Amino acid sequence: MHWQMGAINCKLIGALNANLPFCFFPPSPFFPSHLSSSSNTGAAQYPVVSQNLVTDNVSVVEGEMAIISCRVKNNDDSVIQLLNPNRQTIYFRDMRPLKDARFQLVNFSDNELRVSLSNVSLSDEGRYVCQLYTDPPQEAYADITVLIPPGNPIIEARDEVLSEGNETEMTCTAMSSKPAATLRWMKGDKELPGKPKVELTYDKMYTVTSRLTFTVSKEDDGVPVVCIVDHPAVKDFQAQKYLEVQYKPEVKIVVEFPQGLTREGENLELTCQAKGKPQPQRVNWVKVDDDVPSHAVITGGDLYIENLNKSYNGTYRCVASNSVGESYDDYILYVYDAPTTTPIPTTATTTTTIITTTISYPEANQDTAPSTEPAAHDSRAGEGAPRTVDHAVIGGVVAVVVFAMLCLLIVLGRYFARHKGTYFTHEAKGADDAADADTAIINAEGGHTNSDEKKEYYI
Repeated sequence: MHWQMGAINCKLIGALNANLPFCFFPPSPFFPSHLSSSSNTGAAQYPVVSQNLVTDNVSVVEGEMAIISCRVKNNDDSVIQLLNPNRQTIYFRDMRPLKDARFQLVNFSDNELRVSLSNVSLSDEGRYVCQLYTDPPQEAYADITVLIPPGNPIIEARDEVLSEGNETEMTCTAMSSKPAATLRWMKGDKELPGKPKVELTYDKMYTVTSRLTFTVSKEDDGVPVVCIVDHPAVKDFQAQKYLEVQYKPEVKIVVEFPQGLTREGENLELTCQAKGKPQPQRVNWVKVDDDVPSHAVITGGDLYIENLNKSYNGTYRCVASNSVGESYDDYILYVYDAPTTTPIPTTATTTTTIITTTISYPEANQDTAPSTEPAAHDSRAGEGAPRTVDHAVIGGVVAVVVFAMLCLLIVLGRYFARHKGTYFTHEAKGADDAADADTAIINAEGGHTNSDEKKEYYI
């Protein structure tokens, strides 16, 4: 074998350099040292790992192309050759002794030998040798790693149709890859942990299986569960399966009429909205701890009651059910009194009459008179309140004025009463001696003394 390789190298060198006076056999640890052209005799020249000769490891996907590069930092016209893992010469300088057309020369110079290997297979994997003919020979090693992508991932589910609250299990399998793939699980935008299992097959391939167990809810209906394959040979490799989750109905009662308070004599209309998977088969109206009024009309999910009264008070329940379960929603009915018209206060009317008679302001009388219009807007927020506040203020002012006038009348009445009594008393005291009423009053206030003095004066 080595003699043949030496002969090939001898022919190549002779073809490249006709002036070469001898046949050169490349040194090799397997080649007899006495057959090699070397200055040393009696000692084999073993290659050494060189810092001057460099190469790179290569990872390549099966079926694609690999590039092997042997580079020399400082070349002294030494010969560069590339050997395969079996130490067969692939390229000697720019000549290819090996009869494998998949190897092609990409670049050859004093500082680089670059070779391509197309349609790489698993058998091409191994350590390739870049060799520089110096004394001793220098070598650098390039490891070619062949990547084999896995087959399409397969998701299997234990249950095709699920019910909310139940636990389910899924498995994802990625077969025949090298190296072993890594599997990840995503449910929507949330990552879930799986339990992986790796098996090495007879052909040195890896099969990976991941098992996922989780509990579903109604929010999971229609959500994709994705198995993602991480492998250096592939990108964005995944499989997915959409969840189908059945759940009991969601029930909601909507008040169609009235929009405000429920009062006696009005009508009530309720709508029951029920959504589930599968769609609810039955929707019923019941009254908790009592019967629904006999004249109530139930049409599908709608409840209609006319002419409400307080005997209808209670909790009305809408119940919906499907194959998964049953749900309900409650509406508490409380019937308020019917709106009434506010009567005109008697005090306010009397007060208004007094103000009109005393002050004689007809315009003010029109503004301050209480309204006899029924309070139709009292139950509606924001409409009747301002007018009610104005009447209260005006009524308060009127009451104060009336009270002040009454007090004034009482004071004046008492004053005049007392004044009249004094007049009669004085008149009685001086009536005996006075010729008239005026003289009697003067005599009552001290007139007797003056009279006596006058009498004494005349005497």
